[in-house]
This record gives sequence, C-alpha cells and structure tokens, in this order.
Amino acid sequence: MKSLIAKISPGYIVTAVVLILLAVLPVAGMPRSWILYVLLFLIYLTMANMWNLIAGYAGLISLATPAFLGITGYILAISSWFGYPWWAGLIAGTILAGLFAFLMSFAVFRISGIYFSIGTLVVPEVLRQFFYLWRPVNNAMVGGGAGYTVKGVSDLSMGQIYWMALAVAVLSAVILRIVLRSNLGLGLAAVRDNQRTAASSGVNTFRIKLYPFVISALLTGLAGGIFFIYQQYIEPSSTFNVKWTMIILLATVIGGLRTEGGPIIGTIIVVFLYFLLARYGYYSLLIEGVILIAIMLLSPQGLVGIAKKYAFYHRIMGWLGKPLFPAKKS
Repeated sequence: MKSLIAKISPGYIVTAVVLILLAVLPVAGMPRSWILYVLLFLIYLTMANMWNLIAGYAGLISLATPAFLGITGYILAISSWFGYPWWAGLIAGTILAGLFAFLMSFAVFRISGIYFSIGTLVVPEVLRQFFYLWRPVNNAMVGGGAGYTVKGVSDLSMGQIYWMALAVAVLSAVILRIVLRSNLGLGLAAVRDNQRTAASSGVNTFRIKLYPFVISALLTGLAGGIFFIYQQYIEPSSTFNVKWTMIILLATVIGGLRTEGGPIIGTIIVVFLYFLLARYGYYSLLIEGVILIAIMLLSPQGLVGIAKKYAFYHRIMGWLGKPLFPAKKS
C-alpha cells in the first residue's frame, strides 16, 4: 500500500480530476451543443490514438481508417434490421473490423513505404463501391447505396452515448500506454527504425506489426460504431470518405506524432476547425489539407515538439511526474 501511495504524482491527480469533470458533463446541465463537441472530441481522440500507435510508433502510414469504422457501422445497421440489439451489432462489428484488419495484413504487409499507404487507401474506396452497389435480397431491408437507419438506438440518451465514447477514449489511451511500455513497444521501435536489422536480430516483424494494426482496427471500429449510434444513420459516401483520414491525420500531426499528449491537443484543435470550417462545405477539406501541409513543413513534430524546445515544458512535465509522497530512504 505504501509503495502505491509513493507513486502518486500530480499527473495522476490532474488526470483523475479531468476524467471526473468529463464524466459529469452530461448531468451538469451543459448545453447539448457542448456535449456534442466533447462527444466528437472523444471519438476522434480514440481514432487519433490508434493511428498514432500504428503510424507514429510502428511506422505504418495506414490510410484505411474509414474501412474499419465503416465495417462496424454497417454491421451495426444491418444487424439492427434483423432485430438484434444495438450492443450485439456493435460488438460483432468491432470484432469483424479486427478480423478484416487481420486478413488485410497478409496482403498489405508485403509492401512498404508509400506503396503500403496506397494499398491501404484503396481499401475504403473498394468498400464504398461495394456498399453503394449492394442490395439486400429477400428481406425487408431497403436503401443500399442510399443508406440505412440504425434501429433500436433512438431510446439511448445523449448522455449514454457520451459515456460510451468516454470509456472507449480512456481505453485507447490506456492501451497505448501499456503497449509503449511493453516488449511490444520495444519491438515496434526496432521495426520502425530498421525492419531488416530487426528481422536479422530474430524479431518476428510480421507479428510485431500485426498486433498494433489489429488493435487499431478494433478500437477505431468501436469508436466509429458509437458515432453511427449517435447519428442513427449510415451511407457509403460519407462513411468511406477520405475526410475521416484527414481528421485523424490533422489531429495527430498538429498535436505531435509519436507523443502521447499530441493527439489530445491536436484533436481539440480539429474539433474546433470542424465546426469553424463547416460553413465552407467541400472547401473545408482543401483548407484542412493546406493546414496539414503547413504544419508538416513548419513543425514536423507538432505543437508538442515545439513545446519540448522550451524549458517550461520540461519543468511542468517534471512536476507532473514527481511523486507527492516520495518513499523515505532507509
């Protein structure tokens, strides 16, 4: 017990306070628009954390994010039309997203670099065409390319959906930290820096890359399913859209790739930009692209990378990590 108390630091206390404030937001009488902003922040943060895991720490620049969230969303919608409860569809969709990533890895892991990115970019487009042309046979489902409503979720309150998103966002941060502090994290660093050297040292590079890829697909799919529960509707064009990839890229790159705090800062800015640029329609994607290129040119390490150049950042991080009750030396 004393050893646990000795490990308590201001960082843990600040994290606990923030989580409590986030948890009580839906019952604190806040405007619905505020809850919506934070809900989107939590969903985007989960996806950004998972993309940071595979792109930042594993070196896999995957552009298949829309595929995983779309698979979960469609399984959720289709299962609801067959009378299954929403939670069963959400779980089934999440598992299938992970299975799809597992099967997909056997093809895309054979290529690397820009060819890997192009290969993963093609996947959402193939799925978009599939679901746009697909029509159900011999049942009451209608829509196809026009989309489907998600049945059985209208009874869920905004607060319930929000708490699901909060739980998944926290889970993504915890998984990211566990992976980075495990042997898997060391293996990812070795493969990212030099895959051939890692392989010659006895590292199973395929397995090392497979684990984060599947984990990322599972959590991304789960976050996407929660988004479609909130939206209560799904259709191919917006689901398998490159805009999802742009959002995750912006959140990670603006905040700082290969940093744990970067996606948090970046996602806050992205949500702000999302509502600020909504009035510009399709031009918003162009504006976001310009912002992304500017950040990559001016500060490849993002805002966290800029902050690391100053002493105050290291003082704050040192204070947050310093135990409040250090163990006494005997």
